[in-house]
Amino acid sequence: MEVELLPDREPRARERVDVATIFAEHHVGLVRLAVVMVGDQATAEDIVQEAFTSTHAGRSTLRDPGSALAYVRSAVLNGSRSVLRRRAVRLRRALPYEPPVRSAESAALVDQDRQEVLLALSRLPRRQREALSLRYYLDLSDAEVAEVMRIGESTVRSTIARGLKALGRALGENK
Repeated sequence: MEVELLPDREPRARERVDVATIFAEHHVGLVRLAVVMVGDQATAEDIVQEAFTSTHAGRSTLRDPGSALAYVRSAVLNGSRSVLRRRAVRLRRALPYEPPVRSAESAALVDQDRQEVLLALSRLPRRQREALSLRYYLDLSDAEVAEVMRIGESTVRSTIARGLKALGRALGENK
């Protein structure tokens, strides 16, 4: 009886994920995304830093090194959701949240229209807010938004359309 041996299979060498390059190219946009989601710069920077730290620590275990950026984006969204959940629990148990007082310099620099848009955006449902933020703050395509949010492209398009319509109503543009 002859036994046919299978050829030795060399494990594919994993590509190295260059977290530093991803950080350099996408850090600012990811912080902006997190600011839109959580509402303050310091927390947003912490969320993004944690996302990059976990990506760096697990870079050798990523199945597809080409999807590292999508992984970081998803980690930022998940981190933002966690912060918002913790805030919601804290609000239910504590006194009503008082927003931080802005300095005169920063208040003078903030455009009133931008504040109205951010306020209206914060009142949208989570999914619409995330889809609009990914599309218009990070300038992602339908496919990229779908990958980050783990939904279909047609769902992305309809969610964005509904979000824009609701945003327009909130801003008094659609009468």
